[in-house]
Amino acid sequence: MDITPDEFMVVCMARQVRDGEMVAQGIATPLVAAAYLLARHTHAPNMYFASAIGQGICRTPAPLSLSQIERLWLDRNLLNIGFARAVCEVLPTLRPMEYFRPAQIDAYGNFNNIAFGKDYHHPRLRLPGTGGIPDVTTYLYDVMLYVPRHSRITFVPQLDFCAGLGHNSARKHGSGPRYLVTDLGQFDFDSGRMRITTLHPGVTIEKVQSHTGFQLGISPGIMETPSPTEEEIHLLRNEIDPLNIRRLEMLSGATRREQLRRIINAEKGSQAF
Repeated sequence: MDITPDEFMVVCMARQVRDGEMVAQGIATPLVAAAYLLARHTHAPNMYFASAIGQGICRTPAPLSLSQIERLWLDRNLLNIGFARAVCEVLPTLRPMEYFRPAQIDAYGNFNNIAFGKDYHHPRLRLPGTGGIPDVTTYLYDVMLYVPRHSRITFVPQLDFCAGLGHNSARKHGSGPRYLVTDLGQFDFDSGRMRITTLHPGVTIEKVQSHTGFQLGISPGIMETPSPTEEEIHLLRNEIDPLNIRRLEMLSGATRREQLRRIINAEKGSQAF
């Protein structure tokens, strides 16, 4: 069975979820959504969801979608609280697990989603922004990270700006990230610094290091990433994400635009929503 990098990432992310806990989901993160849904279909049926899209809390999560996603989440909310109240009041109390996708990350798990370039007012590239990242990463204990394309553009020795707080001496509460997955492997932050724990099939330590802009630690128990099961792949491909929405995070340029068109056209003709 051929397993694609996005499928490996989704399965790895899903396996970090614990049954009964609350998970938080941001905007435009279909890999995260697919992982949460996979966890709920397998080992964690009693999850609660805090959604930035629906700005509320629910027990029954929305299916993956592009054109219907706001309505799907809003229709399922147990409580609508608004984004600002969620970040400042609810999430500090409930302390959910949440995945973030850094544009830049350093060896200690500090990360940047603000801009590339040292001049804030005239950056090389303005990034999507921080949302609630500067707030929640200062108090959460279950900060998780994912990077669809592991490269030196993302893994840098020094950030241009810091949006998410990692294992940092300035920290007063919470903790830095405890887990990271990329298309090359899985990582933890032993003693506050990033290290490799598993390598996806066919990937070497040398390859991971060559795609990283700082020296990585290596777990003494490093191993190959456990493969997805047939059940996990069947659920992902046939029930959770048959339109391959998750793969948008792996694509760019014309390939991404074409995938977007295919998904939107398929949803227009579907009665599933």
